[in-house]
Amino acid sequence: MGVTRLKRKDRKNKTVSRLEVQFLKLGRNLEIGSRSQESAKSQIAKNNAVLAQIEAQA
Repeated sequence: MGVTRLKRKDRKNKTVSRLEVQFLKLGRNLEIGSRSQESAKSQIAKNNAVLAQIEAQA
């Protein structure tokens, strides 16, 4: 049985849904002390640090 190719619309939907899941995983609130605690090297943590620094200067 041959491999079927997805039509362009389905390929786009597959990519968009994958990116949406990734975005939701990154943006979720993480509980303090949980095993899923956000690492200090993540981009979100870096962004928060920069924003806090800008707020302190203002």
